[in-house]
Amino acid sequence: MARIDLKNLSKSYDDTEAVRSINLNIEHNEFVVLVGPSGCGKSTTLRMIAGLEEITGGEIIIGDRIINDVPPKDRDIAMVFQNYALYPHKTVYDNMAFGLQLRKIPKPEIDQRVREAAEILNISELLDRRPKQLSGGQRQRVAMGRSIVRNPQVFLFDEPLSNLDAKLRVQMRTEIKKIHQRVKTTVVYVTHDQVEAMTLADRIVVMNDGIIEQVGTPQEMYDSPATLFVAGFIGSPSMNFISCKLLEQGNDIAVQVSDDLALVAPRDRQDRYKPHVGRHMTFGIRPEHVTEKRAHTSDAQIDFAADIQVLEPMGMDTMVFIDLGGSEVSARSEPKAVRGVGEPMPFTIDMNHMHLLDPNTGKVL
Repeated sequence: MARIDLKNLSKSYDDTEAVRSINLNIEHNEFVVLVGPSGCGKSTTLRMIAGLEEITGGEIIIGDRIINDVPPKDRDIAMVFQNYALYPHKTVYDNMAFGLQLRKIPKPEIDQRVREAAEILNISELLDRRPKQLSGGQRQRVAMGRSIVRNPQVFLFDEPLSNLDAKLRVQMRTEIKKIHQRVKTTVVYVTHDQVEAMTLADRIVVMNDGIIEQVGTPQEMYDSPATLFVAGFIGSPSMNFISCKLLEQGNDIAVQVSDDLALVAPRDRQDRYKPHVGRHMTFGIRPEHVTEKRAHTSDAQIDFAADIQVLEPMGMDTMVFIDLGGSEVSARSEPKAVRGVGEPMPFTIDMNHMHLLDPNTGKVL
């Protein structure tokens, strides 16, 4: 079983804490993505699992074995880097076979493993070529093939798509997901791209400043972020954040976002928000939940009007930027419903998808 357990794992460089006592359980055959901005500790965590960085404290357990002091070559893992790390003078076949040759695997078995991996990756016709004759996507497939032939317990990916152009990144995301479905093994994948994390992961681990902010499925991260950081990091375009005040409006709790606009909170959240009446809070809402005026399907949908400040046509949608109480808010609109810059436009906001955050703690209520 290739379960991975990180227990109070930490890493310090002199007085700088890169990873601060994190705990994480990764199940057998699970695809887990570590995501966060540069310097958050995600790559350091991956390198500690790989044995490329010494740990400062805590434990790393793969299966039932503590591997803190086990050399990288004995950890039964395979790592795919962003720079491919292929031998330029060797053919694709030899690049994929080299690790097995070092381990004295019999030639017939090496040949079988290499050709099976090449078939999975659709690079069988490239086995006689050298890396300089390959495209970026093909080189990445070879790097993955070199890992697959080893039949490791764990695959580690360190931003493997960052050198590819946008179109190829999308294509390779799909390929990696297909490969994981065929070659069932535990995967830990590092990226700074939240779209990559959302599309690939069984579970996402959002890291920030050396700690884990939240762990959950992509849908959980999107629907129920736990903190201001996660709410702003997950989702594209980013969530809107508006300074607001909670007030009582008759028998309802409302979110006042400007002098002339108070939005009634959904009924099922009234009791949760009531203790915070009178407080200044942060109101969060995603652009896709602020749209051109639409027919209502629930009581929590509210209409309002605002002047258009900026338009960003995106083909299928148009991003409309407006001002609410001094905060810039983006809305996702049907292109044909959009008016001109400077003109007032009617909108519908779906309060079922609102988030209320404590500005002092950064926590979602």
